[in-house]
Amino acid sequence: MKQAAQTGKIAVLGEKELVLGYRLLGVEDAIAVTKEDAQSVVLDYFNSGEYGLIIVGSEARKGLSPATREKLESSIVPLVVFMPSTDSAVAEESLAKLAKRVLGVDLKGGS
Repeated sequence: MKQAAQTGKIAVLGEKELVLGYRLLGVEDAIAVTKEDAQSVVLDYFNSGEYGLIIVGSEARKGLSPATREKLESSIVPLVVFMPSTDSAVAEESLAKLAKRVLGVDLKGGS
């Protein structure tokens, strides 16, 4: 799996709008996924060993079981990033968790 991180291959799985944006940026593996299909599709991409980064939209995230979410959130290779929704409280929490996991920085502490 370490090869996937070195290749820099990216997959984007989520809402049509999210996928379209990444396709316009040149990401070939940008797939529209419904909440109902999210569990199987996201795990297929995660387990493929082909990707260094998997971006999952907020609606697709809602279709994942708690165990799957925990597995994905604790993964470093591939790195799985959940795109926050437009709700700022959710966005702040998601970004705070991501910073803690990837950078080891606690955004909420110390102010």
